[in-house]
Amino acid sequence: MNWKTAYRSFYYQGAPEPEELALDPVETALLTIDIQNYYREQSEDAAERTRWAPFHRRMNEIVIPTVRDLQNRFRARGMDVLHARIACRLEDGRDRSLSQKKPGWNYLLMPKDSQASQIIPELAPRPGEVVVTKTTDSALTGTNLRLILSNMGIRNVVMTGIFTDQCVSSTVRSLADESFNVVVIEDGCAAGSDDLHQRELEIINMIYCQVLESRELITLMGLE
Repeated sequence: MNWKTAYRSFYYQGAPEPEELALDPVETALLTIDIQNYYREQSEDAAERTRWAPFHRRMNEIVIPTVRDLQNRFRARGMDVLHARIACRLEDGRDRSLSQKKPGWNYLLMPKDSQASQIIPELAPRPGEVVVTKTTDSALTGTNLRLILSNMGIRNVVMTGIFTDQCVSSTVRSLADESFNVVVIEDGCAAGSDDLHQRELEIINMIYCQVLESRELITLMGLE
């Protein structure tokens, strides 16, 4: 199964295969969402560490190596690499969106200068690369990323990052609503569980984006 037939939801069962993707390198950028130090932290609770073990394993063994490889391939060809991260500008987090103030796991208080809010060293931005700081799930809402992409002449955005079912999905939908062509890299993303990851890819595929494996993108764009 390839990208043309994979990750199909109820709505697209039996639909014709999509046309070949045409991703002009000059108009295509790589955007990575929220792979920050905070999400590497392990819980002090043994049961929680066990529950999150598959996520951390996927991140360390699949997602981070995949994203690093794609970043290097884009940079080697002079293509744009962009970054987005969650961080609040005020120490008490009053500037955060409601989704980041709700009690429970989504409660995120990461001041912009804290170590937890920084992008992990393996995927750190290079000098001159665009980094947007967001207090919302979507990297377009509350930032000037849409304007930046438009000013740079970008029409196609290749998406990687976390979490597939939250900030990645929100950003994908925002980009699609602004008429950007979006490609989501399956092995460059993760959710809290593989089930959530797979289900969200089915939900957003073909309507908001096209879901590809990194190897498929590399071949399609000649990034070998």
